Amino acid sequence: MIVYFLLIVVGFILLIKGADFLVDGASNLAKKLKIPGIVIGLTIVSIGTSMPELFISITSALDGYSDMSVGNVIGSNIANLLLILGLSALMKPVSFQRETVKYEIPICLGVTILFFIFANTESTIDKMEACMLLLTFIMFLAYTLILAKNKKEEVPKSKKKTSILIDFGLIILGILGLKFGGDLTVNNAVKVAETFKVSEKIISITILAIGTSLPELVTSVRAAIKGESDLAVGNIIGSNIFNMLLIIGVSALLHPISYNKSYNFDLNYFFFSVMLLLIFSYTKPKGKMGRTNGLLYLLFYAIYMILLFNM
Repeated sequence: MIVYFLLIVVGFILLIKGADFLVDGASNLAKKLKIPGIVIGLTIVSIGTSMPELFISITSALDGYSDMSVGNVIGSNIANLLLILGLSALMKPVSFQRETVKYEIPICLGVTILFFIFANTESTIDKMEACMLLLTFIMFLAYTLILAKNKKEEVPKSKKKTSILIDFGLIILGILGLKFGGDLTVNNAVKVAETFKVSEKIISITILAIGTSLPELVTSVRAAIKGESDLAVGNIIGSNIFNMLLIIGVSALLHPISYNKSYNFDLNYFFFSVMLLLIFSYTKPKGKMGRTNGLLYLLFYAIYMILLFNM
């Protein structure tokens, strides 16, 4: 039993380091090809941070563990919002960007509804619906690129000079780390579920979801400590949109995903959490998510965990 947990931890390490290597290698290569920094930031880096969730969901879908594929995404979204953003706001009030309130939170609500409809249509997300999710993802990506270009934001250039051979080496190492990390994590998570006689859903929405959200957790906490958490809300909402559109889209395109309708409760809980965030943006402290809001979010995450294990 201890071996299974240790292998899951090793899997998480491979996933996280694999994503780091892939992002570093791809970013360095893109800069050598003179691709604008903002494009690198909003494509390679943003998608790269979702790679652990992506490989877990793809591996689960291909191996026939649809509950894990869906649970990983929904659980990660809830953890990102209630746990990570809640903890960040508790440490230091987080500012709401105008675009996040006006566009991104409503888009997240709309994407959640779209995902809910697709998932509950014959209890399967098929390849046609996967294509529609990926098309919506491309539209959202175009929106973020246009928004960033108008703001003229640039991702800081790396001071490290590497050869193209090293960059390709990092990309290959990253892909291998993600592949083997995904296999280790999913296979041993299934063994843990079988040993403790708990559902794949519980394992995916707790252990897998929190594990794949560790990079976001560390980044957000560090940013809060340094007082640089102003973009935290937008980044987390964007990540959640990426998860539902890109990860589920790619996974279902490779293999249709069966949907367990018990996840409707979790999706509704996530929808409620996003609605609550929208309310926070219009209440005191104006334009900020204060410590009280953060504490409330953490309380709702604790309630969610209690409900999850008692349903």
